[in-house]
Order: sequence, then structure tokens, then C-alpha cells
Amino acid sequence: MLSRLIKSLVDKLSAAIALIFLSPLIVILAIAIYFKMGSPVVFSQPRGGKNNSIFTFYKFRTMTDQRDRDGKLLSDEQRLTPLGKFLRQSSLDELPQLWNVLRGDMSLIGPRPFVAAYLERYTPEQARRHVVAPGITGWAQINGRNSLSWEEKFELDLWYIDHWSLWLDFKILIQTILKVINNNDINQQGYVGSEEFLGSHKPKS
Repeated sequence: MLSRLIKSLVDKLSAAIALIFLSPLIVILAIAIYFKMGSPVVFSQPRGGKNNSIFTFYKFRTMTDQRDRDGKLLSDEQRLTPLGKFLRQSSLDELPQLWNVLRGDMSLIGPRPFVAAYLERYTPEQARRHVVAPGITGWAQINGRNSLSWEEKFELDLWYIDHWSLWLDFKILIQTILKVINNNDINQQGYVGSEEFLGSHKPKS
């Protein structure tokens, strides 16, 4: 319990300090996004949080709303702008999630929050990833990120939950910085990010 309390305090203190010191960069990025892609500057979406709660997740916008003649959105790859690609490669698009951490929706370290619609698609074992607060980065992110299959992501998330410690969080934080510098595993092959999770299906007997 003490370690969990320390983690929560470190999360909120670190997020507050980061938001203060990074505020000039955040403002510059917001202005650049506005002039390149228009409004809104920040992308928001319902995501699954701790204990299956739903919260509003924030990140900088990286894609336009371009549509075809029938009014359907173009593919993610077609809508991703050069600025958006840079933001994703540098992980600067994740900066607004510091606000999520400060609010208590997220932690600095934990399983990544997926879209709220996925909550109904998990197996009971996969749903265990929601016994802790989701994170900006996590064990799966430093061990393959979007190059992993969904099953591999869930296995790594559950391993993190079962082996959590403050030391493990520190290790993940340091390795995340190295991953960001090297621009590794940002996208799954053929996707901007990763493909949709449609649920796990047991093989027929």
C-alpha cells in the first residue's frame, strides 16, 4: 500500500512539474497543429481506465478529417500529416496525457489505455489489465509497442501487474526514453498505430 501511495504521489507531482516546464513547448506545438490541421488541436476519445471506468483520453491531433466523395474518412495513412508523423515518431503527441495523469485518470507507467469499446471484447484474464490505472508508457511499450500482436500486449500487461514494483516502473521509464530517442516500434506494419482489437477467439475443438 505504501508503494502504491508513493507511485500515485510521484505521478501527480511529476505530471505537474512536467506541465509547468513543458508549457512553452506545448503551446508551440498547439499553434503549429492549429495552423497545419485546424481545430481541434487536441484529440479526445473515451478510453478504458482502472476498474473498467471510462475516462476522456487526450493527445495532440496528428491526422486531418479528410473524406472521400462519399463522405467516408480516408485511411489513417492518407490522413496522417507530416507534422503528425513527426509528433508520433517523437511521442510528443502524448504530452496532453500529463493532464490525464494530474487528474488521476492515468499513471505515468501502466498498461496503455485502449478505446472504451474494447472493454466488452476482453477475456476475463485480459480484463485484469484494468485492476491498475493505465499509463502513458508501460512494459508492453518497451518490449515491442505496436510491433506486438494483441495477445503479446496482453501477456506483457499482465506480467507487469503481477510483478509490479517501484523499481520496475523506474526501469520502464528509462527504457521508454531510449525507445523514444531511437523511434522504435511506433507503428504496426500496414497501420498507423495498430490494427483494431476485435476480441480473442478460442480455436474450435
